[in-house]
Amino acid sequence: MQHEVAHVLDKLGQNIENLGFNTWQLRTLSAVRRCRTSALGGHIDGCDTCGNISISYNSCRNRHCPKCQGNKREDWIQARMTELLPVPYFHVVFTLPASINSLAIHQPKIVYDTLFEATWETLQQFGKNKEVQMGMIAVLHTWGQQLSLHPHLHCIVPGGGVDKEEQWKNSRSDGKFLFPVKALSKVFRAKFCEKLKAKEPIKYEQIRQDLWKKPWVVFAKKPFGNTKSVVEYLGRYTHKIAISNHRIKSIDNQNVTFDYKDYRVAGAKKQMTLTHEEFIRRFSLHILPKRFVKIRHYGFLSSTWKRKKLKLLQEKLRVKVLEKVEKKPFLPKCPCCKTGNLHRIAVFDQRGPPAWYLGGSQSLSSSIN
Repeated sequence: MQHEVAHVLDKLGQNIENLGFNTWQLRTLSAVRRCRTSALGGHIDGCDTCGNISISYNSCRNRHCPKCQGNKREDWIQARMTELLPVPYFHVVFTLPASINSLAIHQPKIVYDTLFEATWETLQQFGKNKEVQMGMIAVLHTWGQQLSLHPHLHCIVPGGGVDKEEQWKNSRSDGKFLFPVKALSKVFRAKFCEKLKAKEPIKYEQIRQDLWKKPWVVFAKKPFGNTKSVVEYLGRYTHKIAISNHRIKSIDNQNVTFDYKDYRVAGAKKQMTLTHEEFIRRFSLHILPKRFVKIRHYGFLSSTWKRKKLKLLQEKLRVKVLEKVEKKPFLPKCPCCKTGNLHRIAVFDQRGPPAWYLGGSQSLSSSIN
């Protein structure tokens, strides 16, 4: 049996109202719990090969739901494939220290917006030293492997930028190095603290010593092998959520057990057991504020710049520009014959399938073709 976050929510039932969640968190958890159940209604599909009729319940389409991310990720990857340049790309991770976690729980929008702002301004500053306009795609993650709060940005950063003549210029001639990470870390910390002090001076003073006590971490990976691998790699991060269902190994009447990687011991695979309440409390730490944008594009990768100048830059770099592929309607495969495509023939609401389906779906199977 495949265990799911929704099953833990089922175990909690109405008790979830007593766990101190805000209304937005409760709405999100409700969507995850009802996803692909009769509560959201559904549709009846017919196979164009074997004629089998099957029923499917609707998805919640919530971005925090473990079951609703696959198609979104593929659409995002296809859109980015048309924007690639034949230049080195780096994966850079900007991480906030644990001392910020209390403020992030109570005022997540301020903390996460400041993280994006400080990260981009840090890269901009290093770009200006090279007299180029940088670009960046950044994706917010807020979790660690044990579902603890661990805010950080995964960034794809081209190894250079556009100069005043709108020509491409590498940050270093061999393309194997972006910027020194220790210097990035110091500038990043200074910019984040400066911004946080301006936005929340009282809260900043309460945690100021802890913020400056230890060096902050900026991690940069070596360039990707080719430009195509850049977007596919980042695609792993864009639509991830705090925990995927396949990591949940067991659920009983009190506890949840799930897999995690312990990066302090070379990524060793381990298991953790939490009560239902603690598991959902940790899961809820990663429900983003309403309408919060967690994937952002900056510099010459921003939407404004791309609309006007990206094609010109690609032409200068002799890029064979890929045309956007027209999105074809998604037709799932038949679970019966495994070869035919399913076509929607009826829809229904939470009251359930129509009487004709409940009364005689098997007799109708042969007539759908």
